[in-house]
Amino acid sequence: MPIRRFESTEHDARRRGLTLGSALRSEIASAFTRYGELFVASGSSMAQVREWGERALTVTDDWCPRLAAEIRAVADGSGLEAWQIAALNARTEILAASAVRRGVPVPRAECSTAVHLSRGGEPPRTLQTWDWHDHLRDVRLVWAYRPSPGHRVRTFTELGVLAKIGLNSRGLGVHFNILEHDSDTDEIGVPVHLVTRRILDEAGTVGEARDIAASALVSASSAITVVGFDGKRADAACLELSPSGLGEVRPEHDGTLVHTNHFLDPELAPGERNAADEDSRDRLATLRGRRPALRSADLTDRAGAMLSHAPEGPALCAHPAADAPMTSRWETLITISLDLEATRLRFHEGGPCGVAPHTWQSF
Repeated sequence: MPIRRFESTEHDARRRGLTLGSALRSEIASAFTRYGELFVASGSSMAQVREWGERALTVTDDWCPRLAAEIRAVADGSGLEAWQIAALNARTEILAASAVRRGVPVPRAECSTAVHLSRGGEPPRTLQTWDWHDHLRDVRLVWAYRPSPGHRVRTFTELGVLAKIGLNSRGLGVHFNILEHDSDTDEIGVPVHLVTRRILDEAGTVGEARDIAASALVSASSAITVVGFDGKRADAACLELSPSGLGEVRPEHDGTLVHTNHFLDPELAPGERNAADEDSRDRLATLRGRRPALRSADLTDRAGAMLSHAPEGPALCAHPAADAPMTSRWETLITISLDLEATRLRFHEGGPCGVAPHTWQSF
């Protein structure tokens, strides 16, 4: 099914959540059902998921009450319970908590991000693949909303989840990669998806985004690559969130910043939970070797730099094996770029191997 599109005009969080939930009622319910299947397949009972969802809502109430109010409103509009929408927003934390309790890493082969800061006052050039479970293909959503008068946000996210990859009208955008750290815990903290949502709602600079990320006590790890452009100057940093603290990775000497799914911050990297997994490191090395193409002003050329399939090379463009179990059926579900100058998302529905100049969509 094509990616759904939705635009909200309300500034009030409760009204916005009610409208979104009502308009996408059956779709959000289906998204929760599909995530419930994944949670159970990953070793969690639905009773435990409910406990964790309720905990996520309580933590969000303490950290950012208006986001907790919006979660409750989406639940009211969609006919679900608040803990169910909170569980969708905390899906990273729930999967991490289940893995911690089982004493195993989260199975994954997920997401590659590249940003280039060109010289001469041009906006950042960005690109990301979003790799996720193929049975969740139909939960994709691009959503435009207005957190306050005169301020606009556009995000690619999942049904019921308040934000993921996106940008705002203040010249700031975010990309998103999952991480795992030895300090990850089953004591549910602030959902990392809500950290990106608050950054999009409130921040206008990389420094402001860093402050918001630093204020969140998280229980699961992720990398939020923040890019900024004020019309004259571009900036970028990858913020690596973990329960052990916040790391920061800056662009290399040529202005290029690439990230996959392992820690790069020197203080956090020793706690990498998937130290034996070479997939993320192979993808990162490949991206670093393709920096000339990733610096291209042409979006299709940049997508070409992420064209690599397993087993011939690292799976920058992912496709599931026919016999893979649900928990390991990775597929590149979107290839997406942030156009900060025009305040729009540019995306292709699928992986780089299907990209052509005419397949790009704008939102």
